Amino acid sequence: MDLLRFTTAGSVDDGKSTLIGRLLYDSKSIFEDQMEAVEESSRKRGDENVNLALLTDGLRAEREQGITIDVAYRYFATPKRKFIIADTPGHVQYTRNMVTGASTANLAIILVDARKGIIEQTKRHSFIADLLRIQHVILAVNKMDLVDYDEEIFNSIVSDYESFASRLGNIVEIQPIPISALVGDNVVDKSDRTPWYQGPSFLYHLENVYIGGEENHVDARFPVQWVIRPQSDQYHDFRGYAGRVAGGVFKPGDEVRILPSGFTTRVQAIYDSGESVEEAFAPQSVCMTLHDEIDISRGDMIVKPNNQPKVEQDIEAMICWFSNTPMSNRGKYILRHTTLETKAIVQEIRYQVDINTLHKIEGVDSLIMNDIGRVRLRTAAPLLHDPYRRNRNTGSLLLVDPGTNETVGAGMIV
Repeated sequence: MDLLRFTTAGSVDDGKSTLIGRLLYDSKSIFEDQMEAVEESSRKRGDENVNLALLTDGLRAEREQGITIDVAYRYFATPKRKFIIADTPGHVQYTRNMVTGASTANLAIILVDARKGIIEQTKRHSFIADLLRIQHVILAVNKMDLVDYDEEIFNSIVSDYESFASRLGNIVEIQPIPISALVGDNVVDKSDRTPWYQGPSFLYHLENVYIGGEENHVDARFPVQWVIRPQSDQYHDFRGYAGRVAGGVFKPGDEVRILPSGFTTRVQAIYDSGESVEEAFAPQSVCMTLHDEIDISRGDMIVKPNNQPKVEQDIEAMICWFSNTPMSNRGKYILRHTTLETKAIVQEIRYQVDINTLHKIEGVDSLIMNDIGRVRLRTAAPLLHDPYRRNRNTGSLLLVDPGTNETVGAGMIV
């Protein structure tokens, strides 16, 4: 079975955690003792109904306030597919948590309260999903039971959202679904209360959305993570290069180039879990041996000679700032990119993005927590990179504070 990673996003009290709880409950993905614990907690809190949001909101502060603060990951499966859910917060001050949860997602669920329609937070989360190159969106219009399942209200919200999304570049597919997470309308099964809606149920769309074309199988990229030298009698001369394929396809006999040294050689063999295989492609983790003895270490990259990444020290990236300490011009950080770690300095903050209007605010000299802006960086060692829009793996980076070792920013190379 293939795996679908998806993230939830929406404003406060739109029902993200309730929707995930309802999905797990109606798809029979909850153990009896879990359900009993939720029922007991709901009873103690004085809730009228069983509060399914408690299945994902595990922190005490989350339960007391009825909000999501941290990213909660949940795992479940149906006969058709396996799923990893990132239930992310809706508050403005937790934008960085949403970026973290959405960074590996194939699909984003944008929740909208049917009574409120499209609001600033809807636009904020859609912009972040687009920035992180999430190509599939479910526009879940929740709380339809509170507007009497009115088709006109649903159509109006869909029209408003599609008008906004047309200004974004990466979202390929939008599937609007009218739901009620509280009572389960159109979550797992189609609802009789919305006879005017002819589309799929929420779970059916999750099971059948096609995500196979999202990995880059054109640009061959293999960042070396580890050099394997067993030093045993059985494998006396073995020298293998282990890592995860970040793009393209490699086969034994392929001519390859080692970057940044530029030496060329051929792939001798490829091993997956100790077994020899005929090819390796993203996102497999494999070990590769080469015909020639070349000095290769962690941070180097194996590519095809006729298709190479950019090799530059001046990088421009869209940065989401995570830290309480602002980013400033001339700030110095440790930059982590694929398997390479190097020093970096902020050359210039080009502009900050007003996420609600998509306008560029120029002339800023710092980014504070949860800000997103375009930044020019200078690195001590050349980065072997592709634009994030072309390859998520070789186009993403992290900034780390050298004093505290805290991750202070995440970036998408432009």
